[in-house]
Amino acid sequence: MIKVSGLTKDYGARRAINNLNFDAHQGEIVGFLGPNGAGKTTTMRILTGYMPPTDGEAIVAGYNVVEESLEARKRVGYLPETVPLYTEMVVADYLKYMGDLRGVPNVEDRVDEVLGMVGLGDRANGYIGNLSKGMRQRVGLAQALLHKPEVLILDEPTIGLDPGQVVEVRELIREIGKERTVLLSTHLLNEAQNICDRVLIINKGKIVAEDTTENLQARLLGAERVIIRVRGEADEELAKAIKLIKGVRDVELKNDGAVEFEFASGKDLRPEVAKQIIKSGYDLLELRPLGMSLEEIFLELTSNEAKKK
Repeated sequence: MIKVSGLTKDYGARRAINNLNFDAHQGEIVGFLGPNGAGKTTTMRILTGYMPPTDGEAIVAGYNVVEESLEARKRVGYLPETVPLYTEMVVADYLKYMGDLRGVPNVEDRVDEVLGMVGLGDRANGYIGNLSKGMRQRVGLAQALLHKPEVLILDEPTIGLDPGQVVEVRELIREIGKERTVLLSTHLLNEAQNICDRVLIINKGKIVAEDTTENLQARLLGAERVIIRVRGEADEELAKAIKLIKGVRDVELKNDGAVEFEFASGKDLRPEVAKQIIKSGYDLLELRPLGMSLEEIFLELTSNEAKKK
């Protein structure tokens, strides 16, 4: 569990993060999104005990990261964006060394276990310096998991991985997130949309949104937009038939033969629309909501924040 209250960090005259308030619970994967320089890495460094805040409080796994730093750090696994590794060491030896530093019991068995989890079992006896960037990223993830942390903080965990490895690491994070608290920073918006239960969007040191992607869509749109496809191409007669339904608005014929319309959020008119289409003699092939992508949400929120300045 993570609980942040009034967290602020100044670098001289520059304020990197300003009065952050958020939490993340056990069994939850929270995405931490924002443009470069927004304050994501600074926040993660404070949560992992790497640096103190200027003001405010951060509680990780029940411990204050400043006043009870050692106890908090025992319960955190951290994967920084640039993984610090001893390139001259063998993978298994490096993990055993890290496990010994953390006092991991039965460390050799645990090393074998995490190597299997991150798909590096066949590289256990290879030198870290000979691994690709993606493989080194996996070694970093393995060390973050070694001590079975209650909280896992991941800064760009899939950076440098090939598409197959990205899928595997995402699946691993989903599995980890069933039992632990995971805070995940990423520039890949589809990654956050695919694996996170909730997202925090930070811009210029302040949180500008915190919710599920579905709720953010509803808040920004204020309405449900729907696309319809029928056999053949839709025509003006179909558009007129849909317009007859009370509550439907902004009916639009598209160039690709589809029809789009919207209705107020909270009142689902799709069943009535489907009945009207069939009653009008059309074969209904598709009727589905059109939500905003996380990328659109992100751009909308950060641009709105910039306009306020």
